[in-house]
Amino acid sequence: MASGTALIYDEEMTSHKLLWSDPICDIEVPERLSSSYEQLRSYHLVERCVHVPAREGSEEEILLVHSFEHLEVAKSTQTMNEDELKRVSENYDAFFFHPSSYHCARLAVGAALQLVDAVMAGKVRNGMALVRPPGHHSQRNAANGFCLFNNVAIAAEYAKQKYGLQRILIVDWDVHHGQGTQYIFEEDPSVLYFSWHRYEHQEFWPSLKESDYDAVGLGKGKGFNINLPWNKVGMGNSDYLAAFFHVLLPMAFEFDPELVIVSSGYDSGIGDPEGGYHLKSLGESVCMTVKTLLGDPVPQITGEMAPCLSAVESIQNVRAAHKPYWKWLAYEDTSFVQNLSTKSHLKKANSNPSTEDESQITKNNTVKVERFLELHMQNILFPVPPIKTATTGSEGSEHLLPEHVHLVKEMDKTEIKALVSDFYADLVKEDKTLLSLGSMFVILDKILKKEVCNGIAASPTAALSAAVALRHSVRFGFQRVLCVFVGDMQMIPNTEDGKMLVINICEKEQSRKTSSKHYISLNWKEDAGGNDFFSAVLGFILPVAYSYQPNLTVIAVGPNRNLGISGISLLVALLRGLAESRVFAVIEDTEISLMQSVAKALVGASTPPFGIYVPPTQEKVNTIKALRDQFQQEWKMLQCSVKDGISRN
Repeated sequence: MASGTALIYDEEMTSHKLLWSDPICDIEVPERLSSSYEQLRSYHLVERCVHVPAREGSEEEILLVHSFEHLEVAKSTQTMNEDELKRVSENYDAFFFHPSSYHCARLAVGAALQLVDAVMAGKVRNGMALVRPPGHHSQRNAANGFCLFNNVAIAAEYAKQKYGLQRILIVDWDVHHGQGTQYIFEEDPSVLYFSWHRYEHQEFWPSLKESDYDAVGLGKGKGFNINLPWNKVGMGNSDYLAAFFHVLLPMAFEFDPELVIVSSGYDSGIGDPEGGYHLKSLGESVCMTVKTLLGDPVPQITGEMAPCLSAVESIQNVRAAHKPYWKWLAYEDTSFVQNLSTKSHLKKANSNPSTEDESQITKNNTVKVERFLELHMQNILFPVPPIKTATTGSEGSEHLLPEHVHLVKEMDKTEIKALVSDFYADLVKEDKTLLSLGSMFVILDKILKKEVCNGIAASPTAALSAAVALRHSVRFGFQRVLCVFVGDMQMIPNTEDGKMLVINICEKEQSRKTSSKHYISLNWKEDAGGNDFFSAVLGFILPVAYSYQPNLTVIAVGPNRNLGISGISLLVALLRGLAESRVFAVIEDTEISLMQSVAKALVGASTPPFGIYVPPTQEKVNTIKALRDQFQQEWKMLQCSVKDGISRN
């Protein structure tokens, strides 16, 4: 299985620059690339990546998505003087030519294709290409919005033709809609295009009707173009997470892409409220992306965990627009929101300041933004434990586990007895069960002391181990511990103080009275013909977990487990996004394949094949809906329609 993260950067791409004064284009500067690379160097991330050289994309490769006329115009600018360049640039919306633009744009295309080759050939698992000029606004026959050639669109078409791929997902992460990419693939069912972008009822650039939620694609491509328009300014972490849970990830699981390509604009990043390009914010965002690709622990999400009303309205409309095309939406109760809450604010919001006023606002905000970013990065750049994943085991058992799993010795029996008799005597009644806790204690202690990021332990009594682990973690000082228990949970801890949240995924239906805000019973049995568990994970478990924002996640697999290996591994992999990736897994079933799969998920390796896609049945959709209705006021990330009741404006 491929491992490693590729990084592609070529300083030559910084030679593309604006030669005259233009208040629209002057924010697209070479330093966007060079300062991001320097920030990567300062965090020592460059040396951790696999270096892949850039190359020029060929004319044939550019013509995969662009017209011959567009290519010839770009070529002709190489020998033009400044006046000629300015005249040609004026033919396009928000674009400038430089004599080196054609060469830089070919390097940007080639860098994207080099990255596709490295991933598809198995040289790396993922990677990032730092490129200029950008690409997602560029259309078949026109430059647009700082973009000359559509690098991502060319990369997708190249991957289809060279590697025979039939399903490619493009995620467009930018404050502006990538209309160029949409136009290129809107009739193509082999490419699923997803964009979330500031829209403000068509007031925000590029100000197109086809950037709204009802542009779902054309012809055979209907349902494969997904626009999530933000009609309110200042969307936060919870709004983007809600879009992940209730739109993007369910679509992606059903589509089952063979390759994922992300257009990373970063101009919606924190510290960049004017919609421009803030170099410090950009550099830090690039670094956090590369750290995540490398598998480093993910920082704690900040802010109130409740999507705003406008975000939920947009999410509901996207789901309603796409219901005819997606199986996962077949039994969802979706309807369009006609009277959007933000329309009444349009006139007031559109009294825009003059260019001079905007310049003064930007100057006044610069110091505040710089200080805010400094404090923000201090909060999320936490020390990474020296060991990522640990387990206990005898010498010689290393070959049974994936690479990078660290073996540690079990706790001494005398030490276990002393610890249990002092604090956990009411839970542990027999010596044989007491001694079985040695593996659990040594791994959990290393996680709590931040010597290890995450770990896995085998136990003959997972319910007991989970109960002791939860109490031990709270006693250590953790204020919010999430426990997801798969199987029959014979020992249900006291969760009344809110320091523990337990989600028990069990086959036997339990009384509704058993459930409370901090103890939730999810009745689920995996489909025998495939895997439908994704709908429970995305529709309920993750929204509740992110609403809770735990300091530690405990995942336990006990007797009579009702999920297969791939479902459990998916759960582990997705819960790594919480609690700075502090995850402790306790497995009662010691079958080696389950232990190996969970260990792979913990170290950040690819999860196993998810199995045949099975859309959730109406009964299971109703199960999730009933739980959502019951708990959405307590755990607000469950809200995905306006009738759910929104508390954040």
